[in-house]
Amino acid sequence: MTITLLHTAEAHRERFDRIRDRIAPDLTLNHVVRPRWLKRAQEGRGAALEDEIAGVVARAAGPVLCTCTTLGPLAEKAGAMRVDWPMMRAAAQAQGPVVMAFCLESTFAPSLALLERALAEEGAPQKVYPLPLPQYWPLFEAGQAEAFDAVIAGEVRQAVDAQGDVAAVVLAQASMAGAAARLEDLVVPVLNSPELALRAVLDVTRG
Repeated sequence: MTITLLHTAEAHRERFDRIRDRIAPDLTLNHVVRPRWLKRAQEGRGAALEDEIAGVVARAAGPVLCTCTTLGPLAEKAGAMRVDWPMMRAAAQAQGPVVMAFCLESTFAPSLALLERALAEEGAPQKVYPLPLPQYWPLFEAGQAEAFDAVIAGEVRQAVDAQGDVAAVVLAQASMAGAAARLEDLVVPVLNSPELALRAVLDVTRG
């Protein structure tokens, strides 16, 4: 079985390969890495980008998973699964307020809309506490994964302590997933998207 993954950062190739090796070693992952897609989306050049994404999805062998939150709405429209949808559904099932951490401003609107959609489908709208962390994105871009994960985890921990009534935390971008391992002692679940999404695609394809 082959799954095509649409990335805007090369770092996701290794992240998803590691998950694949652990949960489905017989699976073939076809990585399509397009860093310029994110820049074009942030610059508002969505029309031509939509056609380009749709073309990649149409030519793909098997299901397609888009790992970029910013591109999620365009990819979903083209028939791909959004990496954060299974995570948002899990957050909605927590039945309480959600802290939504994110590093790129361009991901805020699509992430919030998707979380609110999941909450509506669950029939239990909840308070969402946005946690913007754009000051740390340069660490990810520079490949400083350990430092990036550490500061994200620290900020999430402080936010949960400050709010007090949190039922779940979502790390809105796949790039933030590494912070979850540093937060396993929290009293609330800290949800990240890569493994949940890959398992969801497998469930769909295996029927």
